[in-house]
Amino acid sequence: MIDFLLIGAVVFVIAGSVKGLVGIGLPTAAISMLTMVIDPRTAIAMGLGPIIASNAWQIWTMGDLRGAISRYWVFAISLGVSVFLTVWLSADLSDRVIFLALGLSIVSFAVLNLRFVMPRIPDRFDTLAQFVFGNLAGILGGLSGVWIAPVIMYMSARQVPKDEFVRATGLLLFVGGVPFAVAYVQQGLVTPELGMVSLLLILPTLLGFTLGARLRSRFSNESFRKLVLYVFLVLGLNLLRRGIF
Repeated sequence: MIDFLLIGAVVFVIAGSVKGLVGIGLPTAAISMLTMVIDPRTAIAMGLGPIIASNAWQIWTMGDLRGAISRYWVFAISLGVSVFLTVWLSADLSDRVIFLALGLSIVSFAVLNLRFVMPRIPDRFDTLAQFVFGNLAGILGGLSGVWIAPVIMYMSARQVPKDEFVRATGLLLFVGGVPFAVAYVQQGLVTPELGMVSLLLILPTLLGFTLGARLRSRFSNESFRKLVLYVFLVLGLNLLRRGIF
C-alpha cells in the first residue's frame, strides 16, 4: 500500500499540474504514467478518487449545473449506463485488451486536440448525437478508464463556447466516473486498501492542480498545451504497442 501511495502521489502531483496549467488531461496523464510501473486495472482503480473529486470541483466552480444537466442529460444517461455495463461485462478481459483501449483513448484524445476538426452537428440531430457519442464514450471508458475523446468530439461538433465546454466536460466526466467506480467496486477490482490509496491521492492531485494554476501565467499556455498533447500521443502509441506485441 505504501508503495502504491508514494508512486501515486508523484504521478498525481504531475497530472494535477498538467490539468492546472492547460485545463485538460488529468486521467490521461495519470493512467498513462501509472501503467509504466503497475498493471492497467490497478492504475485505473487508483485514479478513481482523484478523477471524480477533480471533476466535481470543476462543475461546482463553473456553476449552472442545472442548466448543463438539462442540456446534456441524454449524453449523461447514455454514458453512465454504458460505462457501468461495459465494466461489468469486461471484468475478465486481458491486460492486452485494456492496453489497446487505453492507447486508442489517449491517441484519439491527443489527435483531436492537436489537429482534428469535427463537422458541425445540426440542432435537429443533437439528441441522436448525444446518444451515439454517450454510448461510445461509455464503452471506451468502461474498457480503459478514459472517455474524454468522444466527449470532445461531440462538444467540438456542437461548437459550444469555451465556458460551456469546461462546464459540460466536467459534468460528463463526473457522471461517467461515479458508475464506473461503482462497477469497479462491484467487480472486486478495488480492494479496501486500493480504495484508501485512491482517496488519499485526492490531496496530491489538488496540490498539483493549484501549482499548475499558479504557474499558468509564466508559460505560453498554447505552446505548453501542444507539448503535453504530443507527449500524450507518444504515451498512447506506446500503450497500443504493448497491446499489440
